[in-house]
Amino acid sequence: MPPSSRFDFDAAVKAPFRMQPGLRKLQPGSRQLTALAPDSPAFAEKLAVLSTAPDDALLCTDDFDPLPALRALVENAAIQCPGVLDANADGVLGFALGWHVGWNGVALQPRPGAHERAGACLAALPATQRLAALLSLSLHEDLAIVDGKSATLPWLAVCLPSHWAPRDKIGRSFAAVHGPVADNATLLAASEHLVRLVCQPARWERFVWTVTPHAGLDRHPLRHEPVAWCKSAGEVAAQAHWRTEHQTFIPLPSLQQALFTIHVDVEPLAQAIATPERAAALHAALSTMSDAVLAYRGLSEAREPLLAWLAERAAA
Repeated sequence: MPPSSRFDFDAAVKAPFRMQPGLRKLQPGSRQLTALAPDSPAFAEKLAVLSTAPDDALLCTDDFDPLPALRALVENAAIQCPGVLDANADGVLGFALGWHVGWNGVALQPRPGAHERAGACLAALPATQRLAALLSLSLHEDLAIVDGKSATLPWLAVCLPSHWAPRDKIGRSFAAVHGPVADNATLLAASEHLVRLVCQPARWERFVWTVTPHAGLDRHPLRHEPVAWCKSAGEVAAQAHWRTEHQTFIPLPSLQQALFTIHVDVEPLAQAIATPERAAALHAALSTMSDAVLAYRGLSEAREPLLAWLAERAAA
């Protein structure tokens, strides 16, 4: 897996495949936040989104104040990935970018060696979006705030969505957010309990995966047209990519909130499924997906070629 990935293949890829919350307690000391290198593909894609479509990525409901949760986010980042973010009374400094943004977003100050393109992006944004943009460009993870009092997502900073539009989720309940998901009965039934749970002191994680013909991290449905699958097993395998999400919750019990982190990775399928054991596990999971889930994930046409390739790889 990519060096930054914390995706647990054995825990995530199970048969029979079921859509379910799949929460697991984080081990003490586990990282939930990762420094984003300015020379990384994720940084380039995030910067492109924030430069061209910030209103589709940085969202907040009118009646919500995200600053207490964002202060906690910076505090957690300072512990989990030192030297990435720091806060003072005036605002937040992104060390890798060399930019300081005031808590209200109005003040924007460079440091020596400041990243010019990031600075141009921040300067072009409204003051209300600058802090969220600085956090997005400093951390690999996409971010959201879960409000336990209303059971909604009142704040989002999501540049790399997995074929969903953040604008469709802002301010909505957890149940409504997962409404379009195929075979979602278990997820919907657990939604209220899930919101209460993640806002309590324990820290939780979950894993999401799919196989896709798209190599990019940003999969916003309005920015990227669907890609048709090839036909033969060899062509599909060469085209396929393994897309994973490591999702975690940083609880903020005093606020009755939680920070939701989404760490996305994408790599060629042949690179990710490098052993017969992994091929057999993915074959078993994919072969037990319902037609509804296959359609939701865009895998209906690709399943049989993928299964043929996986069976051959499992037998190697």
